[in-house]
Amino acid sequence: MSSAIRTENLSKSFLSVRAVRQMNLEISHGAIYALVGPNGAGKTTMIKVLMNILHPTRGTAEVLGIDSSKLRGDWFAQIGYVSENQQQPEWMRVDQFFAYLRPFYPTWDREVERSLIRQMQLPLDRKLKHLSRGMKMKAALASSLAYRPKLIVLDEPFTGLDPLVRDELIESLLERASEATILISSHDLAEIESFSSHVGYMEEGQLKFSEEMSSLTNRFRDVQVTLNAAIAALPNLPSSWLQPVISGTAVQFIESRFQPDTTEKLVRATFGEVRDVTFNPMSLRAIFLAMAKIGRRTD
Repeated sequence: MSSAIRTENLSKSFLSVRAVRQMNLEISHGAIYALVGPNGAGKTTMIKVLMNILHPTRGTAEVLGIDSSKLRGDWFAQIGYVSENQQQPEWMRVDQFFAYLRPFYPTWDREVERSLIRQMQLPLDRKLKHLSRGMKMKAALASSLAYRPKLIVLDEPFTGLDPLVRDELIESLLERASEATILISSHDLAEIESFSSHVGYMEEGQLKFSEEMSSLTNRFRDVQVTLNAAIAALPNLPSSWLQPVISGTAVQFIESRFQPDTTEKLVRATFGEVRDVTFNPMSLRAIFLAMAKIGRRTD
């Protein structure tokens, strides 16, 4: 298997709504891949196709080397899947929940289970319905890590959780998933940026970019230019300069293809003699907002 996840021209429609459009995605083994995008971008739909909850309208999706539409039975013993609205047998106590799941997974590791229960401080004698949302997510994640899956898929696992619980979930995930591939969809961009190795941005069902996190953050810069004299209008700017704003002698824009030497030369060639140029790194959240604003303007 060359990839843990691979899609080719994947599309999913609901009547006239095209939720996923011609998506070509490849996630290598061992990656921690963050899938981001605004609400309604198609992230959850794409994940449900990967998990064989939905069937594609066109194209193909492969998970661990098998067509996702053929995933069933023993194949799911290699996949840990946790979603925002995941249903649980709430009438069960936590200890009953784990006992119920064990026989379904040949690779279930009781020592890993006990370690996760201690680490997450799960109350074994309480029913799931009496747990807080954070504790329910901890139980779901622990039950998906205890059998050492090869692939972990998390769909908005941090929504509505306080920062401490989010940190605890991330810590447990990273400690127990060293041999797994992780696909995570989330709006908690600061947390994602801190541990993800790759990132993909979806908008209106399309994958706009997919690359290593370090590559993405290296090529985006918030550029501030101070001119020697005020200008009334901006000259023609390169297509990679996003959201330009002019105010007197100050010009600000986002460079999406930053290169230390060539970008500064291009700035000076565009504006002539300038007083000062600064290039400020951008967080994943700032990059996300920039991309989202561009998408809205092109609607």
